[in-house]
Amino acid sequence: MNKNVFDRVALIFNQHGYRLYMVGGATRDYLLDRPILDYDFVTDATPDEMRVFLPEADYTFARFGTIRIKVNGIKVDITTLRVESEYVDYRHPSKVTFTRSIKEDYVRRDFTINAIYMDEEYNIIDYCGGLSDLNNKLIRFIGDPDKRIKEDPLRILRAERFEKKLGFKIEDKTFKAIERNRHLIDELNPLKVQAELDKIKNEI
Repeated sequence: MNKNVFDRVALIFNQHGYRLYMVGGATRDYLLDRPILDYDFVTDATPDEMRVFLPEADYTFARFGTIRIKVNGIKVDITTLRVESEYVDYRHPSKVTFTRSIKEDYVRRDFTINAIYMDEEYNIIDYCGGLSDLNNKLIRFIGDPDKRIKEDPLRILRAERFEKKLGFKIEDKTFKAIERNRHLIDELNPLKVQAELDKIKNEI
C-alpha cells in the first residue's frame, strides 16, 4: 500500500480536529499484504465540515456522506460515519444519519472482514470478529445473514467474488442464507448484476 496516501489525508483531518480511519477493502487488503485498488476512508467529519478544508473535493454524493479527492493521482473516497435505516429497494437505505461513532457505523457493512477499522496510528478497531475471520479465511455476514442479503442481494455475488479473489471459505450460516435467498438477485438491475459477474470472472 502507498501508506503516504492514508498518512497525508489523515494529517489534514487531524489538523482540523477530526479523525480518519481506513476501512473496507483497503484495510482488508493491507492486512493481507495485497495491492490496494480502492482507498476507502471514513471520518467523523460531515460533508459540510469537510467543505471548509477540502473545498476542491467532489461533493456529488455528499448527501449520502461520501466525497472524493485525489491524492498523488489516486482517487480516494471518504465517507462520514453513518447509520442507515431500512432498505426499501434491495439496494439503498431509505435514510442516512451521520454519526461520530464507529460502533454505530460498522453494523451497516456487509462482511466482518470488511468492517475492520484502522486509525491514523494503524491501530485496529474491530467490533465483529473481522480480524479473526480474516486470519481463519472466512467470509461471514455481520449480524443476521438473511437480513444482510435482503438489504442488498448483490451481496450474494460479492461473497462469491471474495471467495474466489481471496481463496477464502464462505462460513456455513452465510452459505445457507445465500442459497435461501439467491432468487432475490432477480429483483436487481441486470446491469448491476452483470457488472458483479464480470468482476467474478476477472478475479485471479
